[in-house]
Amino acid sequence: MSGATVLVTSRSFSSGAIDLERRLLEAGHRVVRGDTRHDLETLAPVLSEASAWIAGTAPVTAALIDAAPALRVIARYGVGFDAVDVAAAERRGIAVTNTPGANSESVADLALALLLASLRTVGAGDHAVRRGDWAAIRGREVSSLTVGVAGFGRIGRLFADRARALGASVVAFDPFLPDDATLPAGVRRAHEVAELAVCDAVSLHAPGGRRIVDADWLANARDLALVNTARADLVDEAALAEALRDGRVASYAGDTLDVETATVTSSADVAGCADVPASPLLAADLADRVLVTPHLGAQTVQAIDRMGEGAVDNVLAVLAGLGPVTPVAAPAPAPAHADSQKVLP
Repeated sequence: MSGATVLVTSRSFSSGAIDLERRLLEAGHRVVRGDTRHDLETLAPVLSEASAWIAGTAPVTAALIDAAPALRVIARYGVGFDAVDVAAAERRGIAVTNTPGANSESVADLALALLLASLRTVGAGDHAVRRGDWAAIRGREVSSLTVGVAGFGRIGRLFADRARALGASVVAFDPFLPDDATLPAGVRRAHEVAELAVCDAVSLHAPGGRRIVDADWLANARDLALVNTARADLVDEAALAEALRDGRVASYAGDTLDVETATVTSSADVAGCADVPASPLLAADLADRVLVTPHLGAQTVQAIDRMGEGAVDNVLAVLAGLGPVTPVAAPAPAPAHADSQKVLP
């Protein structure tokens, strides 16, 4: 099929080192940039003629799908596809795809960077210097630690490789690992997620949907460095703030916060920042122990290119009458022990 309209609503599509938009144009297709918020009224005119949609993180609802009678493929620009109504797309025979593994290296890099920054008190040191205080702050070396990894799929394994390369001992938990699974050299298996709480550091790489870090889990922590580049809802932020204050957790570094239902708080409560959604972890007294980044996990030139290439590969395959390269299916109900996942992105 040639001359198809491809709707693109991902902000960063074709913004890396590879001109992916040109690939679509050279294949004879028309590329139309659309509202990244996926507003139905705004997108309706182009959806009415779109055959393919490279979608960003905003919801792709049944109403949006219904507005696109010619749509053949929704190529999710990234790994997660929980914002897409996959069942509604399947009822129409529309392929839904994602780009598994595209950001695995970049997220693993960020998790290691956050761990190192926490262990060497980079944030606290920066804050101190800006106050004119050059007193030394003592940290810890990765090679001296036992590091727990919650979720041992692609990203968890890549992070473990990095931690092991720096000399750490690694303990991994994933309930979907087969009993006879062979783990990499230097990695020991934990059979319960609670076992990780006694590690020196823990990095979270499990999917959302269920708490891992709650008051019970934190009760066993001692001087823990905790890193979360996965999902905000893995962490009970109020319980974690309490554990930071009483010293059970030495530091927390995350690429996300659970702010969707939070209320706006005053600047007096949030480290000098006005109009910031409330989170117990953003309290001013925790500023030296909490480091938060704004969803930087996939934000590397290389990851942007890999996500874009994957999305374009899927679009071109479907428009050419072939099957999608990396299709997804409507999700089944989560198991009761959904601390982790069978295959992590």
